[in-house]
Amino acid sequence: MDETTERPTVSFSYSNWISNIKKSTREAYEAKPFSHWILLFFSGAAMLIAFPASSLLSRLYFSNGGKSKWIISWVAVAGWPITCLILLPTYIFQKIKPTPLNTKLVLSYVVLGFLSAADNLMYAYAYAYLPASTSSLLASSSLAFSALFGYLIVKNPLNASVINSIVVITGAMAIIALDSSSDRYSYISNSQYFAGFFWDIMGSALHGLIFALSELLFVKLLGRRSFHVALEQQVMVSLTAFAFTTIGMVVSNDFQGMSHEAKSFKGGESLYTQVLVWSAVTFQLGVLGATAVLFLASTVMAGVLNAVRVPITSVAAVILMHDPMSGFKILSLVLTFWGFSSYIYGSSSSNSSTQASSSSS
Repeated sequence: MDETTERPTVSFSYSNWISNIKKSTREAYEAKPFSHWILLFFSGAAMLIAFPASSLLSRLYFSNGGKSKWIISWVAVAGWPITCLILLPTYIFQKIKPTPLNTKLVLSYVVLGFLSAADNLMYAYAYAYLPASTSSLLASSSLAFSALFGYLIVKNPLNASVINSIVVITGAMAIIALDSSSDRYSYISNSQYFAGFFWDIMGSALHGLIFALSELLFVKLLGRRSFHVALEQQVMVSLTAFAFTTIGMVVSNDFQGMSHEAKSFKGGESLYTQVLVWSAVTFQLGVLGATAVLFLASTVMAGVLNAVRVPITSVAAVILMHDPMSGFKILSLVLTFWGFSSYIYGSSSSNSSTQASSSSS
């Protein structure tokens, strides 16, 4: 008798959750114009295509003879004028005035720019010492950090499913660390491998912090007024990050070393130039897409899309760059998917409960 009374409760709970998801999805779709979803689609596509391409190009730079971490960091933000080209028509044709700057806004841009420059440098160390598939898997921990910082800074909900995703993704990262012997390049020492591992995790943590701070910037200072505000934010943050990395390039004398590096680059100077140029373009398009997703949706959506690109990068790295793919790495990838699913479930459940409480009140 107990079993028969329990089953309807479980079935009802599951069907109720499904209906809530359908209802919230329909309401969200109807609440926004069609152009909103088109823009969100292209922004998400930019993240899922441009970011993996940028990761593979960064790894290609190091595997073909590139050595400077500062160059890769500098290239990542050297494409900031691309966003300007998209922003300027909004001023000209829509007759929109630039957002007035104040002290708080300028300081916010400087802080985010500095953090972005540091984040790019950390990831450069990861690309230098780790296979692209491994570095992308480790970078998936940014989802967990996005959830934590989103909860602490932006007050996004953090429920049991989201906590479970953090634990699962952490376990997946531990599996990769235990499998370092089969995943390490022969010319990379153990200390270099674990340095890349460490800086990849630190970069992911900083990435999650940047996501949360960017959303806070929209909510508190920019007010989510329009998409051109998001473009302005991206231009200013990339410009300040470009300034910081340019200083690093000058101090390390890497501008002078680029010509010598290009001559010794495997594939020649032409390939060297193409790798750097396309690295700049793809990374900027990816960050531009992420900024748009933050504006159009939230840290949750940006974190999910940022994590979904992990299997895309891993599979592409195995196919195009012949990265090793051991059983442990496959297990880590499966656990990462599990963490993603738990995160999405927890986020959707929180949104459903929030809508239910607001409607009841």
